[in-house]
Amino acid sequence: MSTVYCTDGSPEGFFTAVFDAYADKNARIISSSAFQPALDDCFRQVAPDREKAARVLKKLKALDRNCLYDLDCVLRTPESDREQAAFLYIRLLVTEGKSIRGMLASPEVRRVRDLSDRVGQERHRLTGFLRFRETANGVFYAPCAPDNDVVELLMPHFAARFRTFPFVIHDVKRKLAGVCDGREWTVVPAGEAELVLSDAEDAFETLWKKYYRTVSIPSRKNIRQMKAYMPVRYWNFLLENPREESEFSGFSEP
Repeated sequence: MSTVYCTDGSPEGFFTAVFDAYADKNARIISSSAFQPALDDCFRQVAPDREKAARVLKKLKALDRNCLYDLDCVLRTPESDREQAAFLYIRLLVTEGKSIRGMLASPEVRRVRDLSDRVGQERHRLTGFLRFRETANGVFYAPCAPDNDVVELLMPHFAARFRTFPFVIHDVKRKLAGVCDGREWTVVPAGEAELVLSDAEDAFETLWKKYYRTVSIPSRKNIRQMKAYMPVRYWNFLLENPREESEFSGFSEP
């Protein structure tokens, strides 16, 4: 019989569960939202404990500070096994007593690296695919619906890029937003947004769409390559949405 440690889905809750479950060799960790109990399972609900989580983080930093990035990325994925994958990785790291990032023969390491790479790739893509629109009050707004919880990872990039401009990156899937006032930024819960665009933005969008159509060369249209570099799931948030352009009238999703 195994004991399942159920967390609230937060990083602090996960590291608290690691502290509580580590001595139990048959323990599993999972977020409550993904938990599906089996007949032979017993489970414990884990409340986040800042002190316990801090002790685990201190130990991990001493072993391999770089592992924290991978673990953070894993916990940002929607995968149901993300907590367990991270837990098994931590067990192996403590057993080895040194960095295990290069141990790709290990299934525990491969799983964590795979999930981490997915998050890093999506974060990188969105630095190019986000489309900011100027609202009437001067705030630049960009909606998105990423597969992974990457808004917090995007904020430092755009805060450095925009410098003094206030902006919002809105994850409409998770109903949260990264908000920057031009100096500092934070991530907050956010529901639906009602936008009133500035006059300049309306004019710019019209100009941008005209430019997009003008530079397009129909004879060189390559839908397969476009999907490879610009996945279809991001198209809904592009001003130059290929579905809306006449030269893509024959487009159909895979």
